[in-house]
Amino acid sequence: MQDLARVDEIIRTYEGERTPLIYILKDVQNEYGYLSDVVLTEVAKKVDIPLSEIYGVATFYSLFTTKPKGKYIIRCCNNASCHVNNSKEVLQKIREYLGLEMNETTSCGTFTLELTSCLGLCAVAPVMMINDEVYGNLTPEKAVAILKDYKMKGQANA
Repeated sequence: MQDLARVDEIIRTYEGERTPLIYILKDVQNEYGYLSDVVLTEVAKKVDIPLSEIYGVATFYSLFTTKPKGKYIIRCCNNASCHVNNSKEVLQKIREYLGLEMNETTSCGTFTLELTSCLGLCAVAPVMMINDEVYGNLTPEKAVAILKDYKMKGQANA
């Protein structure tokens, strides 16, 4: 069972705002890591918006998630520039290394693998982003080496 005390505090910070729902959901997700059914129900009660509308917003925007994600979220760019620069091979090597399909999380909770349409760094394609760090000019080998570094960081902090 989740402790929902912070939901109330987050909602109070947006009192008087015209359309605070997206900001509330962003802050709640930052607090809890994802938007669980329990948390979304609590938000709906507190802001007096039907749960169906809250859920609609939470599932419409790609940066919201209703499922737990890994400590490191890998977003692989899938735009035209990355595609012509072998992003498919990079992604395949990442999938093999992690043993994941798209939108899956490793059983240890370290990595989540996602596609994104564009990271705006076409000049250094192919590109991936891990949390807030961007990596360009990737090769399959370079991508795996980067993931190995993150894996070591994760084990060192465990």
